[in-house]
Amino acid sequence: MPDLVIRGATIVDGLGHEPKRADLAVTDGRITAIGEIKDKGAETIDAVGLTLSPGIVDVHTHYDAQVTWDTTLSPSPSLGVTTAVIGNCGFGIVPAPPAVRDLVIRNLSVVEGMDLDALRQGIAWDFESFGDYMAMLRRRGAYANLAVLSGHSTIRTAVMGEAASQRAEATPEEIAKMKAMVADAMAHGAIGLGASYSLNHSGYGGVPMPSTIAPLSELDALVGAMGPRGKGVIAIASGVKTPAELEPMAAKYGRPFFQGTGMAMYNEQEPARALGIFDACAAAIRRGNGLYVQIPCQPLSFDFTMANAYPFYSHSAFDPIKAYTPEQLAAVYRDPSWRAKFRENAKNPRPGMIFQGNWDRVMVAVVQKPANAKYVNRYLHDIAKAESRDPLDIMLDLSLDENLETAFLGRFLNVGDEGVARLLKHEAGVVALSDAGAHLIYMCDAGFGLHFLSHWVRERGDFDIVEGIRRLTSHPADLYGIQNRGRIALGAQADLLLFDPATVGVSPAERVADLPGGGRRTIRRPTGVHGVFCNGVRTFDGKDYARLAKGPGHVLDKFNNSLGRHSALAAQ
Repeated sequence: MPDLVIRGATIVDGLGHEPKRADLAVTDGRITAIGEIKDKGAETIDAVGLTLSPGIVDVHTHYDAQVTWDTTLSPSPSLGVTTAVIGNCGFGIVPAPPAVRDLVIRNLSVVEGMDLDALRQGIAWDFESFGDYMAMLRRRGAYANLAVLSGHSTIRTAVMGEAASQRAEATPEEIAKMKAMVADAMAHGAIGLGASYSLNHSGYGGVPMPSTIAPLSELDALVGAMGPRGKGVIAIASGVKTPAELEPMAAKYGRPFFQGTGMAMYNEQEPARALGIFDACAAAIRRGNGLYVQIPCQPLSFDFTMANAYPFYSHSAFDPIKAYTPEQLAAVYRDPSWRAKFRENAKNPRPGMIFQGNWDRVMVAVVQKPANAKYVNRYLHDIAKAESRDPLDIMLDLSLDENLETAFLGRFLNVGDEGVARLLKHEAGVVALSDAGAHLIYMCDAGFGLHFLSHWVRERGDFDIVEGIRRLTSHPADLYGIQNRGRIALGAQADLLLFDPATVGVSPAERVADLPGGGRRTIRRPTGVHGVFCNGVRTFDGKDYARLAKGPGHVLDKFNNSLGRHSALAAQ
């Protein structure tokens, strides 16, 4: 008897084949039959009128810390995700020598918008090495499959301590220790290496995240330490690093690079720039060198207060004040000369900066005083126009009135459907950058896949459902070398999403207080989802998470990253 039979669904297999109505059976976590199935299963589901697809593969998440206290990986499995890659941008929590643990999570709390008290209370430090961490994941189990990147910044911190954010050049001895940690991670099943050169990645007190100040020669040494040619991927927040700078490493080591950068997101102020980066990557792929771009299907959003104004940290006006206390910052923000300096910065942004002086993209999200409620959900540009004031003054005066606790939401890049659609369709692009598990306070893009199905497939029709599902499933899985995932096929792992294509999507954001210590975060809930299955086990029934003794997700540690096999262009 099969463990699970799903009857009468329209199956979209994730591989580009035409939909077909059929039954599907699962035994021991794998798909064992597709067609007309007469046998009943231990569980049988009537899915007539619904669509059955592979589960969504999310290659850019930050659940490294959350998984230690929340194996459900809320909210991603409820939003259709059955496989998640963690450790992105090089910001993980392992290796974890006790002496640097608090430094690592202090930086993580800022660069990824996490609640520091929740991190301090929630993380169970029953691991130190990468092997320890992987063993912990296997013991606890998670509600989705997990693939783990080793992290450049975390490794640099483990070796150099606070100097990791202060000294660009590591000593030969320090480089040797870092290389050994990368090799150890790969030996214990890491999917690859995460790193960042983003101008916008700052840690606690405004210090640069460690990898962002390291020379490319250091990254080259770590990529070289990953093991045999072609093993593993490099996921890099590339900042202003160009495809021309990264291609030599991809060629030298035979490993694909997956870039995430604001430079490659649609910007109506420079509409051709992102497309040029995508085209340069496509040319590299044709030369046999894997360069891809992670492209979000939603606007890139940042939540912040002026006590931690990290979207502005790449502007020179903030250079001397990043580590200031709120009291010190308040004095600076009142200073007309400082305001004039930042105002000039905003008029002359450099490429790669998140904030390009576009005040029409900065919204007041949460206020502390009832008298200021009139500003909520309004953009600074509109408020300034209505009150005949400067938007910078609006932001600073409102913040000062509320002890720098006013929350803002910036939607800075990837706005404009026509421009974004060209990038989503590009052969060098990979739909990604949900940042699930991070930026918890006012933003949650974990439902990117359901948004893609509702907005780009159903509403706009830029993709039909066959190609839309492929882009969310087998396409990222194959490029990352994740075997037997992202497809409905005989023998494949039964990672499945059952949904109604007419209503699938995500709900408006809501605030919940469920972090360790009672911290608050923002989540979104699915619409039109009738079931999510990981390795054949139901993790979400359309309304609630399943109550499982142990998460059914596997720790993924076997990969095949053959560029020839997985090249997006070679397959055409």
